[in-house]
Amino acid sequence: MTTQIELSAEVPESLAGSRLDQIAAQLFPDYSRSRLQSWIKEGLLKVNGKQLRPRDRLNEGDCLEINAQLEALEDWVAEELDLDIVFEDEHMLVVNKAAGVVVHPAAGNRAGTLLNGLLHRYPELEEVPRAGIVHRLDKDTTGLLMVAKNLISHGKLVDLLQKREISREYQAVVKGSLTGGGTVNKPLGRHPINRKKRAVVNEGQEAVTHYKLAERFRSHTLVDVKLETGRTHQIRVHMASINCALLGDPMYGGRLQIPGASHENLIAMLRSFRRQALHAAKLGLIHPITGEEISWQAPLPEDMEDLLTALRLDKHAAS
Repeated sequence: MTTQIELSAEVPESLAGSRLDQIAAQLFPDYSRSRLQSWIKEGLLKVNGKQLRPRDRLNEGDCLEINAQLEALEDWVAEELDLDIVFEDEHMLVVNKAAGVVVHPAAGNRAGTLLNGLLHRYPELEEVPRAGIVHRLDKDTTGLLMVAKNLISHGKLVDLLQKREISREYQAVVKGSLTGGGTVNKPLGRHPINRKKRAVVNEGQEAVTHYKLAERFRSHTLVDVKLETGRTHQIRVHMASINCALLGDPMYGGRLQIPGASHENLIAMLRSFRRQALHAAKLGLIHPITGEEISWQAPLPEDMEDLLTALRLDKHAAS
């Protein structure tokens, strides 16, 4: 599947004397700098009919012309999968991801991912980086995830994420009975020993997580979490770093612990709940094209509702 791109624009006085690649980024903001760079180098973006170098400087009135084709970016395979689409228009969509679904193919895991399912339902996503997926959720985290349906909305959504103008709120069940909320502001990077894990490291990327108490139980707490940044495993690592690891987290939660005098229903639930109790519950943003303020909310999945029922029963039985 290919889409033909034919665009032209003249260099205004305000940009005269600047480099071609810098001018192209200003005149064609719907396309990424890396894509424009590649078009310049391949001769698909010309100036006055001639191929120039990205660093060449232009004059007022010079005409930039793009004549290019958008083609499939990867050799991913489309697969028919069940998708819970919460919102969709011509520019973007929002998916409510189930537990156990990997978002993006990787080595040893090329099929059955959300991306494979998106390509089957929306073949045009072949032309968009990562099939339009602009942020991720871990395999066993449930909830809302947004997808761009074309290059223009993709660039704008990525920009909104980088500017921290997208609101992402989660619900999580953590170990320990908290008495209030707080903020974790600790840099995150690769774990120094286990390369599959993340850790708080001095030279890591800035990471800020806000959390507040939603419901307290005897030995656990339901918390509402809001991300200021979006690092890999951020909530899981940050909450573990303050001794409040997510219940069921196989990577950061440590060994299974059954609180003393627990109700039999809770004991059974804790032994069977084998994923991190984390759900991306709310998503809000200014629509990248229409400018409308929109938001979505996804209810807790059944397994987390069952978990909360068991925690409430345990709390009631102990009172």
